[in-house]
Amino acid sequence: MRMQELIRRLLAELGEDPTREGLLETPKRVEKAYKFLTSGYDADVDRVLNNALFTVDYSEMVIVKDIDFYTLCEHHLLPFFGKCHVAYIPSTKVIGLSKIPRLVDVFARRLQVQERLTNQIADTIRDKIAPVGVAVVMEATHLCMSMRGVEKQNSLAVTSAMHGAFRTSSRTRMEFLELLRLRGAVTDVREGASSGLACVVDD
Repeated sequence: MRMQELIRRLLAELGEDPTREGLLETPKRVEKAYKFLTSGYDADVDRVLNNALFTVDYSEMVIVKDIDFYTLCEHHLLPFFGKCHVAYIPSTKVIGLSKIPRLVDVFARRLQVQERLTNQIADTIRDKIAPVGVAVVMEATHLCMSMRGVEKQNSLAVTSAMHGAFRTSSRTRMEFLELLRLRGAVTDVREGASSGLACVVDD
């Protein structure tokens, strides 16, 4: 109820009448929506993975791409959303494929910045299965850029995190990026560079 009261006060500060018909249930709805959108704070990674880590004799690249995600920018509490692409090269274990989108949701359902979100996904996979390498690329539209501020509706933010073979081997890295057809957007991820890349592409 405390959150609902804060939302009523916010509506009043915006110049609205929280008691009018259209807004009477708004505090309850907003509270429910925010609790869902930030449910990742209460999520346990190990419980989400649910022991879906399997010993498999496989040493080629595993890619799960075009994972839809939605999250909230911690600076303006406005959404940013897009696609997440995850790749790793197993050493001894693989992750159940359905668990990777669930892992993305764990970190997306929090207040976020895109750079940290990208790193959290990559770091978790690295820590859980110790792969030969792991790479995460995220493409997102930020409503704090398109609805306000610079108001650039066609801007796309791209971030990446590369560990292990994806960071040290340009051949491995470019194979991944070519499979994503993102080579033109992220060719600045150079051998030996920092694991995080951020760029903005304007159409």
